[in-house]
Amino acid sequence: MTLPEDLSLISAKTLEHYNERAVEFWNGTRDHDVKQNIEALLRHIQGTPPFVVLDFGCGPGRDLAAFRGLGHEAIGLEGSPALAAMAREHSGCEVREQDFLALQLPAARFDGIFANASLFHVPRQELPRVLRELHAALKPGGVLFASNPRGQNEEGWNRGRYGSYHDLDTWRAFLEAAAFAELEHYYRPPGLPPEQQPWLASVWRAVAAP
Repeated sequence: MTLPEDLSLISAKTLEHYNERAVEFWNGTRDHDVKQNIEALLRHIQGTPPFVVLDFGCGPGRDLAAFRGLGHEAIGLEGSPALAAMAREHSGCEVREQDFLALQLPAARFDGIFANASLFHVPRQELPRVLRELHAALKPGGVLFASNPRGQNEEGWNRGRYGSYHDLDTWRAFLEAAAFAELEHYYRPPGLPPEQQPWLASVWRAVAAP
C-alpha cells in the first residue's frame, strides 16, 4: 500500500518531469496521428453533436484543437502548468489545471472523456477511485476512451515518470468494477504485428452504478 506522502511525491515528480520538458514534449508529439482514437470515442457517443468532451491529460493541446476543429466543445484537464499554458495557446480551449489524484470535476457534465496516454500515470491503488470520479463526470451513458502503454501489471518509475502498465484482463476488471461496459478495444500502432503494438486502446460506456 502506498502512503499518502508517497502519492504526493509520485504526482510532484511526474509533473516536474513534464514541466521541465514541455517544449520538447510538444515538438515530439505534435505530429502524432491519433485520428483513430478520436474517431473511436466520437462514434460511440449517443445523441446529436456537438458533444462536450473532456481531454483528460490534454498535454500541450494537440487533441483539444482537433476536437474543437470538429465542432465540439472541448475542455482540457492537465496537471502540468507548463503544458496547460501551451494547451490554452494551441487550442483556444478552456484548460483546467488539476492533479489526477485530486480531481474536482462537475457531475454529469461530459458526453465523452478522452484519456489518451494519461491514465497510466495513476497508481494502481488509486485507479478505482479515479475511474469512479470519471464515471460521475460523464452524462448517463457517456463514453470513456483510454489509451495506455500495456504491460504485465507492473508499476513504478520509468525515465522520471511514474506509470502503471496493465494487460487487457486487468484493465478490463478495473473498468468493469467502476461500472463501465466495454464497447471495443484495439492495439496501436495499427497495421503492425502484436509485439510492435505497445498501446492498448479501449472504449467504455458508463452504465448505472450497482
